[in-house]
Amino acid sequence: MTAPAQDGSRALAADGRPTETLPLSQLLRMTLYWFGLSSIFIAVDTILSGRLEFQGLVAPGEEGRALIAMTVGGAIVAVLVQPTIGSISDYTISRWGRRKPYILIGTFLDVVFLFGVASSNTVVSIAAFVILLQFSSNFAQGPFQGYVPDLVPAHQVGLASGLVGLMQVLGNISGAVIASVAVATNQFFLGTMAVGIVEFVTMVSVFLWVREGRVAKDRHGRSWLAVAREAWGLDILKERSFLWLVTSRLAFLMATNMLVKLAVFYLSRSHGLDQKEAGETLTVILGFTALGTIVAVLPSARLSDRVGRKRVIYTSCAIGALGLGIVASAPSIAFALVGVVIYGLATGAFLAVDWALMTDIIPKASSGRFMGISNVATASAGVLALALGGTLMDIVGGPDRLGSGPRAALVLGVVLFLVSAVLLRPVDERRREDPGELVATAVA
Repeated sequence: MTAPAQDGSRALAADGRPTETLPLSQLLRMTLYWFGLSSIFIAVDTILSGRLEFQGLVAPGEEGRALIAMTVGGAIVAVLVQPTIGSISDYTISRWGRRKPYILIGTFLDVVFLFGVASSNTVVSIAAFVILLQFSSNFAQGPFQGYVPDLVPAHQVGLASGLVGLMQVLGNISGAVIASVAVATNQFFLGTMAVGIVEFVTMVSVFLWVREGRVAKDRHGRSWLAVAREAWGLDILKERSFLWLVTSRLAFLMATNMLVKLAVFYLSRSHGLDQKEAGETLTVILGFTALGTIVAVLPSARLSDRVGRKRVIYTSCAIGALGLGIVASAPSIAFALVGVVIYGLATGAFLAVDWALMTDIIPKASSGRFMGISNVATASAGVLALALGGTLMDIVGGPDRLGSGPRAALVLGVVLFLVSAVLLRPVDERRREDPGELVATAVA
């Protein structure tokens, strides 16, 4: 394969960010891979929920804890791999640039490990392949996240962030729709492999047509092991706003995952739907979620350019709490759908604006490292939501699998939305200035 063309010399602003306005086509290509990445684990978790609920892989009343067992190891691996590989990519020199080799390798391995998940039939074997899948997925995602700080000028951060949020949301919806069809039709193997194909196709657009950004950082003779350790250096503790934002993001994403991860249980137990009905209704719920999210994502990004990122995130926390509270207490599916739309509005606003705020405040030369660390929240939110919400569901619902179990988990999600708003308060949202990082050229 011919190496993708790379740019010539480009001056950077004092904050280490390029100043050249990017065409919309380049922004779309740059963010499209988020569609594929975001589809994977929402689909895998939903399909595993369906297999636990309707294929009897474990004893009744143990489904929530079994889902935790299947995913917790993978979450730990994701937390370790993403920042480490992101940091290594900041220093990587190759004919394809510093990000693309990791994206290519990680995507190929994802397809292989998805096959392993799809063909396994025990909790232990599924958990093992989920761990491998988390390794390969985050091997690609850690470096990929550096593209927006690498390439996008300050005046386009809001738009780029909105597109990132939109692609993440559409990817989540795509993965969840594939999974809900798999649940409804009992085609769990085909559903799992389908998201691998989606990811591979979106990877091609990045690998072939997205240009590279700034030159790789100088290792100054250090070993790659030393570079890997740098990802976890204690200098990160000086970045107080960054750390508070990561914890706020974690709480928000845990709240959203309460509905996403436990939707099959909610429909089956709280509303008494059978397997086919649950799968079909989940598709409807996803459609309403998509409606709210798509309406909110780009306008929220634009609005944050005018009124500030934090104000929009505060609003999304309040709206999310309202929407999830309605779903938790809904006496019928029709009533729940009202809350789902409101929940979708909050999710869309947050995904767009949170990404822009993160991009504003991190050191640009180390974008792979910092964006990788920021997504520790993304990687761990799902399993932590299951650890708390799934356990609460099992305790409240008991072996009789009462409908109050999933509802209790959703109420916990409401609380987490409010916690997210509190944790956001110490964040200084002013754009970071890195005058020491001014460089003359920006291409490997």
